[in-house]
Amino acid sequence: MELSGGSWIWSGSLRYFFMVPFLLLLVLMRRNVRQLLLVMKENIGGWVLWSSVGFGLFYAPLCLASSFAPGWLIAGTWQITIISGSLLAPLFFEMIQGPNGLVKIRGKIPIKGLFMSLIILIGIALIQVEQANQFSLKDVLFGIIPVVVASFAYPLGNRKMMEVSGGRLDTYQRVLGMTLASLPFWLILSIFGLSTSGMPSLNQVGQSIIVAISSGVIATILFFNATDRVRGNMQKLAAVEATQSMEVLFTVFGELVLLSTPLPSLISWIGMFVIMIGMVLHSYFSHTTGLTAKQKALSKQKNTQIS
Repeated sequence: MELSGGSWIWSGSLRYFFMVPFLLLLVLMRRNVRQLLLVMKENIGGWVLWSSVGFGLFYAPLCLASSFAPGWLIAGTWQITIISGSLLAPLFFEMIQGPNGLVKIRGKIPIKGLFMSLIILIGIALIQVEQANQFSLKDVLFGIIPVVVASFAYPLGNRKMMEVSGGRLDTYQRVLGMTLASLPFWLILSIFGLSTSGMPSLNQVGQSIIVAISSGVIATILFFNATDRVRGNMQKLAAVEATQSMEVLFTVFGELVLLSTPLPSLISWIGMFVIMIGMVLHSYFSHTTGLTAKQKALSKQKNTQIS
């Protein structure tokens, strides 16, 4: 979209504007709109705040970065979200089954999982290392800093909204609710875009519709459904978020097929292999660490009750 021209502001705003009718249709077909509105009404401020963080401060910085860096660099830098999500764990609580019912325990940074995340990032660094020296310092900074901001905003907004909704909404409802609640952010940004760069082109509008359906609706619903399934378990949540590293591989293969770019070097192929190994290890250790943490927490609670 950036190569085709047009402001990054419209690239971000139009995606979420076009997501509304598709998501609304899905939720209407499931007859769940009324329940969504009732839940949103209970804490509309929380919905607007965390939806603006999870969607607004996630996608707007990515679109801004696209003005300064190529897609592969953005996709590679975005993988910092694997670590960002793990570092956010202490801000949330986990619910585990204790002898007397559910017990709320503050999340801890999964050290082993974080180590596996670093392995994934090493693999990504190997992919990027040969090309990164082709860009100026300004392009690198403006292509990286906004993406780092987005890498924290996306998991933070997603997890906070899971807390606000309290498990009362399905994935379709939550994505629609967050999209609606983030509209004030996009309206304000659009007004700024209209005053600085004018109206978007028809080409940009058409591409935004494709992005809204494929990435905004299909991909977001799939990803949010996965995070909902491990809701309350920081280790497994970190493992789900780590699967986003696969987008680097898809970007490379997509560029080969669609843009006829040269084949990656040997170092880049090694980097891809390291990414896949890191993902497997991350998933395994997140599972075993989660079980151990639960056992320790339950044992501690039991000893406290005995005392």
